[in-house]
Amino acid sequence: MERKLISSGSAYEPKIGFSRAVRVGPHITVSGTAPIAPDGSVAARGDLYGQTKRCLEIIEKAVNDAGGRREHIVRTRLFLKDMRGWEEAGRAHGEFFRDIRPASTMIQIVQAIDPDWLIEIEADAIVP
Repeated sequence: MERKLISSGSAYEPKIGFSRAVRVGPHITVSGTAPIAPDGSVAARGDLYGQTKRCLEIIEKAVNDAGGRREHIVRTRLFLKDMRGWEEAGRAHGEFFRDIRPASTMIQIVQAIDPDWLIEIEADAIVP
């Protein structure tokens, strides 16, 4: 089966040796996605809702670039720096996936690569 690598242009990809997403057959797996603005800075600094929205925008673009669509996303994993903010992350996730409702998990982490990242999100999609 063909393996298609998707890049977002993040400076972390070549440093760490990963792709934003990988598609093999109908499966698209999106790496942990941080709230990185187009200029490489931290998006929505201090705003968990805004950072969650930014992560989901990046994920949707990666899935689209791999030949899928938002409605093909079947699972998400939200890694929160502070679980006390889960409702803000959940609100953004709920708005984005209102009718799709993928399987989802929220987990609290100790620290992301950048201390200003309040969240990272992974996603999996299956393209019919």
